Amino acid sequence: VVVGAFLAASTGIVGATVVTMGLLSLPTMLRHNYSPELATGVIAASGTLGQIIPPSIVIVLLGTLAGDLYSAAQEIRAQSAGCPDALTYLGQAAVVSVGTLFQAAILPGILLAALYGLYAFGFALLNPSKAPPVRGEAVTDEVYDRSHVLRWMVGAPVGVILVAVALTFAGVAGDQDITVDTYSDVAKQPELRTNVSEQCKKSLIALHGQEKWDRAVAQAKKLAELGGGASRKLTEEERAKLRAEKIATRAPIGSGVLTLAVLLALMLVGGRAVKPSADPRRLWIGMLGVLGMLAVDALFISPVTSPGATFLIEAVPMAVALWGAWYGVMLMGSNELLRVVFPPLVLIVAVLGSILGGITNPTPAAALGAGGAIMLAAYRKLRDQDRSGRMIIIAAFAILIMILVGINFDLRINRDVVPLEDWIAFVVAQAAYSAAILGILYSCWVLWRGAVLTPVVKETAKVTSMVFTILIGSQLLNLVIISFGGEHYIQAFLRSFDQEWTAFLIVMAVLFILGFVLDFLEIIYIVIPIVGPVIYGGSMDPKWVTIMIAVNLQTSFLTPPFGFALFYLRGVAPPEVTTGHIYRGIVPFVIIQVVGLVLLALFPDVVTILPDLFPQGG
Repeated sequence: VVVGAFLAASTGIVGATVVTMGLLSLPTMLRHNYSPELATGVIAASGTLGQIIPPSIVIVLLGTLAGDLYSAAQEIRAQSAGCPDALTYLGQAAVVSVGTLFQAAILPGILLAALYGLYAFGFALLNPSKAPPVRGEAVTDEVYDRSHVLRWMVGAPVGVILVAVALTFAGVAGDQDITVDTYSDVAKQPELRTNVSEQCKKSLIALHGQEKWDRAVAQAKKLAELGGGASRKLTEEERAKLRAEKIATRAPIGSGVLTLAVLLALMLVGGRAVKPSADPRRLWIGMLGVLGMLAVDALFISPVTSPGATFLIEAVPMAVALWGAWYGVMLMGSNELLRVVFPPLVLIVAVLGSILGGITNPTPAAALGAGGAIMLAAYRKLRDQDRSGRMIIIAAFAILIMILVGINFDLRINRDVVPLEDWIAFVVAQAAYSAAILGILYSCWVLWRGAVLTPVVKETAKVTSMVFTILIGSQLLNLVIISFGGEHYIQAFLRSFDQEWTAFLIVMAVLFILGFVLDFLEIIYIVIPIVGPVIYGGSMDPKWVTIMIAVNLQTSFLTPPFGFALFYLRGVAPPEVTTGHIYRGIVPFVIIQVVGLVLLALFPDVVTILPDLFPQGG
């Protein structure tokens, strides 16, 4: 289940995960006398986690459609309430982004993986003959006692992260930005618009409550007394005063230095955890370098210190920390399991982190993931051929250098005055960019010569063409349904219920049944546009609605007779595994899917907590 979740997160495609797991895990499980039903059920179910764990193709396609449906449905809802637009009625923009849905899908994906794992664990406890323990070859010669595991594999990493969190909450570490705008900020607007019609006022009070309306009226009155809160150009004295205030209130340690220190410390701790028999002195020296980075930043670097000067001041302790961290990485690389799992895990974190951290949107993040996957595949191909992958490693470091330089230096060379350090950073960034491009092109050439790239490109083109063909066909079918009034009758039927919950449950039941005979693409592009104006036009959170639909659609890959995960697994399963074994094996996991939906319905905060904690700008 865990491996399936990792594969799902790295591919986002059910077929790739199920086929890979079927080829690698299924023969091993059968060879160790595992029940065919349990083996096939675990593989098929864990493979479908790619439909909910980001980056998921279902969430990308469904999220794009859901954003349009929610915006249009809320506009209609606002106008029916007597308000001019959804922004006035809701008090916020009616927007749902794919990045927000990725955030919302993380915990539900983990929940489903945990439920699958608990079922498999319980099945093994109750039926030990059908799930016997497997004693494989050791991936390392090291012996770990309980105290070492608790101290270095659990306590030390958790301690490093908790110290970083504590420093941030205590104000010791934080943002170092001291930028002051030329114009003053626009005064904070009232929570709700108050210059509305009487009908809209009644609707706003009914939706938000009298207390919030009274608070908004008081805020609007105070804003009017201040002259409307319009922005104005600040004088040099005002800008200097604001800048001095920002400098005085900045944290002693920058958040960027703290993040780098945490990453280096985790590398050092990881090396000690994986290889306890190795000489730890270099690791301890590296840890002193990490502490030196933090101390130097707190004592000698201020918010007004230039990036070039910061680099020079931090050079010595950073070099010591990197020297120790490299040793830690080498120690971790001696473990076969980490050597296989770590590179894809880094790629997953890079792609999801760039989206969830608000650094970029899903499209550039997808390009980053594709480039990283190409380089990882080429490196593995070269290693299989006993050839050097140094050029690919250099390209990977070049990408890292580009990111670090772009974050810390101003690379706009068309300014009137460009400092020397920014010119040097620009040259370094250009050199790193050239190295990265050469590395990616070289990776593509390696994969092309190895007959890997061509079938991948063909399959990608095939899937993309299929999606657009279904999209065109679904639009034609929708036009036919609309022309005969079918869409109107369906929506009128759903709106006839007093409770929107009832309509939503009916829609979910219909989607579940359709999952037996239709693929998720047909459901998304044919069914959702018809029922979307109803389920997205009410008061239910659109993030929760979309994730509930995504989890429901996940079952379409498991439910016979047209569950695609079952076909994928049947194609790679040994002859002794029958279709009946696969069908019986997935039944408990379909039930678990339904249980997961019930849990998400009873505890919607599982979906909404991460987007609420880390809001994105649409």
